[in-house]
Amino acid sequence: MTFYNRIMQVFPMRGRWAAAGLLLAGGALLLAQEWQTMTQLPGLDFSGLSPAKVNTALRLIRNHNCNCGCDMKMAECRVKDPGCGWSKGWSNEVINALRQGKDENAALAAASASRWGHPPAPPKLLDTAVAIPVAGAPVKGPADAAITLVEFSDFQCPYCAKAIKQLDAVMHAYPTQVKLIFKQYPLDSHGQALLAAQAAIAANQQGKFWEMHDIMFANRSNLARPSLMALAGRIGLDMKRFTADLDSMSTRKTVERDQQDGDKAGVEGTPTIFIDGQRYNGSLDLEPMKNVIDAELKKTAKKK
Repeated sequence: MTFYNRIMQVFPMRGRWAAAGLLLAGGALLLAQEWQTMTQLPGLDFSGLSPAKVNTALRLIRNHNCNCGCDMKMAECRVKDPGCGWSKGWSNEVINALRQGKDENAALAAASASRWGHPPAPPKLLDTAVAIPVAGAPVKGPADAAITLVEFSDFQCPYCAKAIKQLDAVMHAYPTQVKLIFKQYPLDSHGQALLAAQAAIAANQQGKFWEMHDIMFANRSNLARPSLMALAGRIGLDMKRFTADLDSMSTRKTVERDQQDGDKAGVEGTPTIFIDGQRYNGSLDLEPMKNVIDAELKKTAKKK
């Protein structure tokens, strides 16, 4: 029985406003506590472990502090901040070690020795450049732009939705000097993001990626299949072709390749922006980005 139904039994026909207040307060309390008892945590796969080892893994994940600086336990961070790479990475190191037959102490040692076993170093504004495959990816801006931005994004991510206006401002400020390339990175914690990514790729097959991009972000609270079909119809897609492309293995593999490209480039959450292959760790607001882009443009000019 859900918490809501229990409250409604206590307040069957009267005091529903008071019940609603209790519901909100109780729901927040449950959210704060449920990580201590949950046996399935976002982004973690316990398959291949015996029941005893699952219990061991859960105990370790519940009892150890996350190293990302959030002041939460690993399990708590997985529930409250499923996009955190540190709680996910550390927990999976423990699980994988137990799956390989290591005992509890050895699993802890493996997790502690991994990159997730230590707090993240303060990020540089720009990381070392990496190669990111972009062939066939949707692009906005002139092909010969001096600066290339690559965005790894998730259509259910609220921060990605906010980034649209920020990146549009950058593109407006540099209409001939900057181009933007979009890469799919649907997060495991967003249940509709994978299908939305496939819908975007299907729309791209008909030359309407950015139209689908905009309308999906505008409706990101409902990206279930019926909604995606309706949105595709609204932007004038050939629905028979869209449906075929949406469900094709080629489309799914394109999403997987983008995710793999992101993993190799060090993407840990969304949105992640690369400026000429260098991961950008600053604000996406125009002025901070202008400072970086102007500096990159000066470097480009010196090379010519």
